[in-house]
Amino acid sequence: MKHFTRILIYAAIATIVSFAGYSNLSAHTISSDTTSFYVIKLHKEIDASSARMFTDALREAEKQNADYCILNLNTYGGALDAADSIRSAIIRTPIPVISFINIQAASAGALISIACDSIYMSNGSSIGAATVVDGSGNVLPDKYQSFMRAMMRATAESHGKKVIINGKDTIEVWHRDPAIAESMVSADSVLSFTPTEAMANSYCEGMAENIMEVIQNIVGKSMEYTITEHKITATNRIIYFFLNPVIQGLLLMLIMGGIYFEFQTPGIGFPLAAAVMGMVLYFVPLYLEGFVQNWEIIFFFLGILLLLMEIFVIPGFGIAGICGILLIVITLAFAMIDNDIVFEGGTINFRPMIKPFAIVLISSTTVLFLSIYLANRLFPTKAFSHIALKTHLSSGKEGFVGVEKEGLNLLAGKKGCVATDLKPQGTVEVEGKRYPAQMIYGYAQKGEIVEISHHEGGRLYCRK
Repeated sequence: MKHFTRILIYAAIATIVSFAGYSNLSAHTISSDTTSFYVIKLHKEIDASSARMFTDALREAEKQNADYCILNLNTYGGALDAADSIRSAIIRTPIPVISFINIQAASAGALISIACDSIYMSNGSSIGAATVVDGSGNVLPDKYQSFMRAMMRATAESHGKKVIINGKDTIEVWHRDPAIAESMVSADSVLSFTPTEAMANSYCEGMAENIMEVIQNIVGKSMEYTITEHKITATNRIIYFFLNPVIQGLLLMLIMGGIYFEFQTPGIGFPLAAAVMGMVLYFVPLYLEGFVQNWEIIFFFLGILLLLMEIFVIPGFGIAGICGILLIVITLAFAMIDNDIVFEGGTINFRPMIKPFAIVLISSTTVLFLSIYLANRLFPTKAFSHIALKTHLSSGKEGFVGVEKEGLNLLAGKKGCVATDLKPQGTVEVEGKRYPAQMIYGYAQKGEIVEISHHEGGRLYCRK
């Protein structure tokens, strides 16, 4: 009896263990059958900040090993270079990307949607109208349209062909017809699709009114799934704000203007602090997002160093100054560009460089003329007056007088009073006489006392 009881106890334990194992196995099986979706919402103009947001989100979806990525899209378009960045990221990612057109996918939005593996459209939505226009909405010349048509064709062709069996005939057709994608770019008749028209032309897999319906179209209603929505952190919001081209242009003006006014005023003051603040706000977000490389920061400060050498060390304006300005402009522009896109495939892609260089050049030109105008208002001396000949000379103390070279060597080591601002050239008064003078380094304002170092070519060289 005891032996029989022991057998029953062992049998009960074995049954419990087996059920527990089955339960765990069943739970694991259910977990393995669960499909994960990562949702990215893009309801705004396509620009550098939205492109960076999408690539960050797609990278996060890859880290989480999501089975699908759904792009909740509603846009009227935007910058072509930013749209191309999103398109390239979609084509390269191993995760199937589904575009859910939640009302509009116009222009750059159409390009992005065609790059996705599947397209679902809500009732009343549309896709197409990808003609390239400028900031004012004017249609650009045909060379831009031709490039856009090629990009649309290549994006459609990236999905390959599918086999259709019609009776005994087997034919291959494009999954997305490149000719249709090309027709969405035209200066005359621009093609756009409603959901029904898009489905009829294989540019839409189905209709859905929300993300849940999109998912059910993919995995069915009986399958289990998880949804993860991309959340933008406060830090990323700040970074994306400073990635806005308008903000970047203002920061460039702050940098250039601060440097210019610092050169106009001796010592270290507010203009330099403003320029440094502009550099930090300009470079740090781009560095955190991976746009700015170490060589770009090094070359930027090397350009400033060359410019300082040209102003304070090397007389005149020559190679050092020109190289410094070129380095500053090039590095400021390249800081906005993803170098992987520029140097992709071992060749240089010049297209992403156009907009950053335009922003830098326009901002620099604007701040140059604005700084000259403000300098004339804020400072008593004329900015850049040494560039052109004056139309008249004021009588008396402000004029230049010729001097004889004899006796100038006797002035070395003596003190003089600055008669006109030395920036770096002007006049200095020594023992009641005025002489052409130049500062060895730095500036000196009218009324300051300087020491004569030496003379050369009839000019006294001074230092504070």
